[in-house]
Amino acid sequence: MNTVISGLSSMATRPLLAELSERIRHVHGLPVRFESAGGVEIAQRVREGAEADLLVLADGALTALEEEGHLLAGSARPLWISQVVAAVPAGAPVPVLDSESGLRSALEAARSIAYSTGPSGTALVELIGRLGLADALAGRLVQAPPGVPAGSLLASGRADLAFQQHSELMDLPGVVIAGPLPGDTAISSTFGGAVLASASRPGPALEVLDFFGSDTGSESARARGMRAVQGSKR
Repeated sequence: MNTVISGLSSMATRPLLAELSERIRHVHGLPVRFESAGGVEIAQRVREGAEADLLVLADGALTALEEEGHLLAGSARPLWISQVVAAVPAGAPVPVLDSESGLRSALEAARSIAYSTGPSGTALVELIGRLGLADALAGRLVQAPPGVPAGSLLASGRADLAFQQHSELMDLPGVVIAGPLPGDTAISSTFGGAVLASASRPGPALEVLDFFGSDTGSESARARGMRAVQGSKR
């Protein structure tokens, strides 16, 4: 079986998918290759007829694409939950985020706050509004370009506080993770997978999704700062 099973994904799951694709190739002989970009861009490419077998995106984007008929009926499933964390440049004081007041203090003290495109960035902006800080922080929010980690703005000096999925920040050089957002301010995203309606190899693609939802997939997800969705196995 030589034909590569192709996939598209957002950036948050890229390291995890690379690891799992290598493992499934070794264990089951299924060659899998994912191309990753910003989630909004990937969804648009699917709508424009991008050729691929698998899709891994935030659950809201998957649901929309399923309703539009772009996914193989019944193939979509939730896989992993990822928390948004705060990070600062290496060498900077690390804020204590054990309470809402600690988070508020960190936001108010930051000169420039980086956040991402996609669901986690939207949720952060909404949270800032709920905390009553929208006006105070309006001139300090810097959105990273699609596909660019918000943490990279820390390393380049363009921001001194950043918020993004743990999986996207944990391996960046020059970045220290302060921790997840506390209590009711916590932000998490669920990522799911599906077979595209236009897939050339839907059967093997479904096998790959089963592997992603397996115990092996769950262990790899934990190592990458995520946790498996209960009931993701089939």
